[in-house]
Amino acid sequence: MSVALCLQNISRHYIKDGKNFTAVSSVDLEVKSGEFLTFLGPSGCGKTTTLRMIAGFETPSSGEILLDGENITSVPANERQMGFVFQNYALFPHMKIFDNVAYGLKIRGESKDTIKKKVHEALAMVGLENAEGNYPNQLSGGEQQRVALARVLVLRPKIILMDEPLSNLDAKLRLHMRTEIRRIQKDLSLTCLYVTHDQKEALTMSDRIMVMQRGHIEQLGTPFDLYDDPASAFVADFIGQANLIPGILESKDGDFGIFSVGERRVRARLGKQNPPEIGKDALLVVRPENLSFAQGTENSLPVKLVNRLFEGDRIDYRFKIKNFTDTVYSMGVSFLPGMPILEEGKELEATFVPQAGVIIKK
Repeated sequence: MSVALCLQNISRHYIKDGKNFTAVSSVDLEVKSGEFLTFLGPSGCGKTTTLRMIAGFETPSSGEILLDGENITSVPANERQMGFVFQNYALFPHMKIFDNVAYGLKIRGESKDTIKKKVHEALAMVGLENAEGNYPNQLSGGEQQRVALARVLVLRPKIILMDEPLSNLDAKLRLHMRTEIRRIQKDLSLTCLYVTHDQKEALTMSDRIMVMQRGHIEQLGTPFDLYDDPASAFVADFIGQANLIPGILESKDGDFGIFSVGERRVRARLGKQNPPEIGKDALLVVRPENLSFAQGTENSLPVKLVNRLFEGDRIDYRFKIKNFTDTVYSMGVSFLPGMPILEEGKELEATFVPQAGVIIKK
């Protein structure tokens, strides 16, 4: 698969409140043709700034941007053959849907017949063939976002850039639009760069995810890689929920390690991205859904329940590890009608299979 986009040592510096501020620091990235790559991270981590530099809305302080091998670092945004889908749709309220989608083609000077054909095709791609005579305020939020997508698709860009396009939609619409955007992207083999701070959005839509923190790349990989083998405590905690239990790696046994938590020893996988050294402080990462309660089992920790939250489809039990720390950890148990509910204050064992835990450097 060919490389569509390449970032080489890209940085962006500002003067903020009279001080130097680094928004993006030495980012290197290769995006494959037809790939859906998501920039994921908290507010202020540099993901939107990186996207805007790729689009040409901001100029890098250093580094180069290559599109199909051509240096476009200094090329104006309107000459980069990229489409940008904004968070707020940015539709013209006084124009009908047909004219909104046709706007870029008219600027290009294409013929009326060509514009009509391409607009019909673009609206068909997003399932709005019959909406071309409406105005934006006559459509739902999800339909307006589809129009914004059609307006980009009609220009046949080499790359589509999306900056949190679903953040203004309600939860049910977001789920639907995730599926729609991914379907269109795969059907057309589009190269797509997508910015979000929503972990589930990133996990369900992406071929790869670039997790950013404080302007640099914390980890880059497939959703499975990041969830299963986080490179740091930040990634583990940001991708889904994670219990980060401190301890010491006592020994190694092939791909597994023996990890001490207080007076207990448990067995778990050794992280491949950031493996700890024997005898050093480390972290055991165990997802709440991979823990279960039992009595007298191996690979378990003594715990005391301190709280529980009923979430409909599951019960989130909060617990502390006995004789260890005051940190509260979490276990998610699927709820079934008639199942026994454990009371706060109950003492028992929290267990997991060794494959479900991963030990990383602290």
